[in-house]
Amino acid sequence: MDVSDLLTSAGINIAICVMLLSLYSILRKQPGNACVYFTRRLVSEPVRGTGDISCFERYVPSTGWIAKAWQATDDEILAVGGVDAVAFMRIVVFSIRVFIIAAVICLFIVLPVNYYGQDMQHKEIHSESLEVFTIGNVKEDSKWLWVHCLALYLISCSACVLLYSDYKSITKMRLAHITGSPPNPIHFTVLVRGVPWSPDNSYSNSVEQFFSTYYPESYLSHQMVYGSCTVDKLMKDAERMYRMLKSIDPRFLDRSLPYCIPGGAAHPFMVLNLRADSVSSSTSMDRLQSSQRRKECPAAFVFFRTRYAALVAAQVLQSSNPMLWVTELAPEPHDVYWSNLSIPYKQVWLRKITTLIASVVFMFLFLLPVTFVQGLTQLEHLDQLSRRVPFLKGILKQEFIHRVVTGYLPSVILMLFLYAVPPTMMLFSAMEGNISRSQRKRSACIKVLYFTIWNVFFVNVLSGSIIRQLTVFSSFKDAPTQLARAVPTQVIFPCVLNYWFNKT
Repeated sequence: MDVSDLLTSAGINIAICVMLLSLYSILRKQPGNACVYFTRRLVSEPVRGTGDISCFERYVPSTGWIAKAWQATDDEILAVGGVDAVAFMRIVVFSIRVFIIAAVICLFIVLPVNYYGQDMQHKEIHSESLEVFTIGNVKEDSKWLWVHCLALYLISCSACVLLYSDYKSITKMRLAHITGSPPNPIHFTVLVRGVPWSPDNSYSNSVEQFFSTYYPESYLSHQMVYGSCTVDKLMKDAERMYRMLKSIDPRFLDRSLPYCIPGGAAHPFMVLNLRADSVSSSTSMDRLQSSQRRKECPAAFVFFRTRYAALVAAQVLQSSNPMLWVTELAPEPHDVYWSNLSIPYKQVWLRKITTLIASVVFMFLFLLPVTFVQGLTQLEHLDQLSRRVPFLKGILKQEFIHRVVTGYLPSVILMLFLYAVPPTMMLFSAMEGNISRSQRKRSACIKVLYFTIWNVFFVNVLSGSIIRQLTVFSSFKDAPTQLARAVPTQVIFPCVLNYWFNKT
């Protein structure tokens, strides 16, 4: 890949970005899309008319909203979206700052050293190969290699300083939010799992006896977690259908509309009796025994009198057996992943190991598309492809098509394959047994991060020929030297740069 291929990819991505921003600017001006783009404003403020915007202005892209979005302060974002929105915007701004610092240092310090690293006759810039701009173009034992170390230290120190500043600011904001918020019952609640089974007592009695013994002054009460059985599901469906039918007004029903049942006759729509007695008499909850309706799970929500007692109970090891009486702070009610609370705690570790193995297998299966994508960026692989597929030989000879295939197409193919990664990792995280939706998303994000680092960076380095891969993995003591040789030859920089172009 040469510079012209990279510039072609960058030009296509910039054009697509401008087109999408223009489309967003037009769609947000349409009155029918106000509920999509301005939902919070419509809820908090009265609806205003749209007559002040002319029909012509609605279909003309504008850039004023970009300046307003960039000028928004942290207080405004905090008032609209909360602390999470401020933290997310700080992450975006932090990434932009680090990227700008790295770009300036690499363009004005590292790039000239690499370009003039060897005594050679250079071509025009747009015709140069990207290998000329890598560290592989620097002579061995060159005195200018210290420039690369200096650049790494400058970028790392700048990132650490910016990270410390942002983290300190967000920590103060988070503490102010916690201290200023009203008391929440969830702050006094602890989730306990792994309650041991006793033939003499139920799970509820075991929880009450345990916390009454070890936390007599701070223990308040508890609520057991019950597993849903088939009868509970049927009762929930019946209650939901009853509420739906009860909300129907018979005056708005058209009795002349028939409904058809396969194999039966057509009859007019008859309204069921809306009295609660007719439903409750036939499906009374009292007729079901408690053992059939509810099944206690070895998990419970324990309530304490003070927040300090809840924090102590959540952090202290309750038993010498780490699989019994496992405590942690309870998640928010809307954040609880109820289906995983009934999973025995002993199975959680087995599930985590299984999902870890499945994630590793999925990462290795993803080597095939990444190797194919990396092969498109190398000229010798395209020559082999044109020899095996003769009708592509004439197409690949065209200059623009060649630039698109080697510069833009690999990153697009990689992005299309990467779209399948987040749902897969979310499925693996749900199978782990996480008790809250936020923990499930956090686990999925960590898996996606490791997956991206492995496939986008390391696999691109080692995705040459099979013989080269075997050479890399055969001698581990020479791994640093072989990696240093593999990085410039595989030209990881353009592939990663194209990936981030498409990602942004």
